[in-house]
This record gives sequence, C-alpha cells and structure tokens, in this order.
Amino acid sequence: MKKRMATIERKTSETNIKLSLTIDGRGKYTINTGIGFFDHMLGLFARHGLFDLTVKAKGDTGVDLHHTVEDVGICLGKAFYKALGDCTGIRRYASTGIVMDEALTYAAIDISGRPYLEYHVNQPRKSKLGEFDVELAQEFFKALMINAKWTMHIELIRGENLHHIIESNFKAVARVLRTATEADPRSKAIPSTKGIL
Repeated sequence: MKKRMATIERKTSETNIKLSLTIDGRGKYTINTGIGFFDHMLGLFARHGLFDLTVKAKGDTGVDLHHTVEDVGICLGKAFYKALGDCTGIRRYASTGIVMDEALTYAAIDISGRPYLEYHVNQPRKSKLGEFDVELAQEFFKALMINAKWTMHIELIRGENLHHIIESNFKAVARVLRTATEADPRSKAIPSTKGIL
C-alpha cells in the first residue's frame, strides 16, 4: 500500500489553516490552533489513531471559536478523503468503546462515501473547558464526517466529568479510524459490492 498522506490549506475571511496528515504514521503531532483544549484533543486523536498530524490554524477567535474548530474539521476530513483515495484494501468498518475514568464512549464508523453523523452525547450544551465550548465537539465531528464522506455514530454510555466525556469521544473516534483505515490482509479490493465507495 502506498504512503497515504495529504496536505490541505484553507483560507477564508474567518480562518487560515494548513493541515498535514499521514494515515500510516506513528502518532506524532504538532498542533497550534490557538485553542488549548482543542489542541489537546487533536494531539490525543493523533496519538491514539497513530496518525502523524500537523495543524497550524489562525481564526477569528475574538468572535468565538466556532469557525476555527469547524474549519479544522473540514480540513481534516478533506485530508483523510484525499489520502485514502479509492479505499482499496481497507477494513472500512470499525467500532469500539473507550473509557476515560467514569466516562464511556462508544463509536462506530463506516467509510462509506455517505456523510452522516449520529451524535448522542448528553452534556450541558453551554459549558466550557477552558475557552472551548463543549458543543463545538459535535461541530468538529460533523465537519469531519461531511468532508471525509463517512458515516459515524458516537454515543456516550455514561459520564459526568466534561473533560473525560469529550476526551473519551476523541479517543474513541481515533481508535475506530485507526482500525477502519488499516489495510485488510485478506483483501486487495475496494470493500463494496458496488466496486466503489
């Protein structure tokens, strides 16, 4: 399998982002979005997915953090889509449960070519972790799914601490992506009866 990597640049009146992704990496990362908690989540996403990830983002954080978080999700989704190509030989599906102390998140993915997100994470929507509005986690995952063209379900089974909840979400997504994008040693085909994803 050829090296699967991509670089995406996105410049708008609201954000300026450069993102580089290597799917078959070692979990190395350099992240600077100007949002401390979000940097932490992207770093652990890279480490637990074994993706090499570099993100440099400047956004209109004086307005709020929404544009930066969403646009990083857009860029990451586009990078995965570009790096995966036609998806020949990947596993395609994966699911897992990840715990972070009292929090348990279940995530399942289909690298399907059909963008869709089910996000069932019961948390106070107007809460913050540092400057990060917790409701932005859903916006990030939605932007990621739309631009990567995947279907994903994320469900919080239980949890009380908001940091633990969001962290378990990011770790669960990282681990299912790691598995779903891996080469399937039993197949060299596109994993669909249609012959295309």
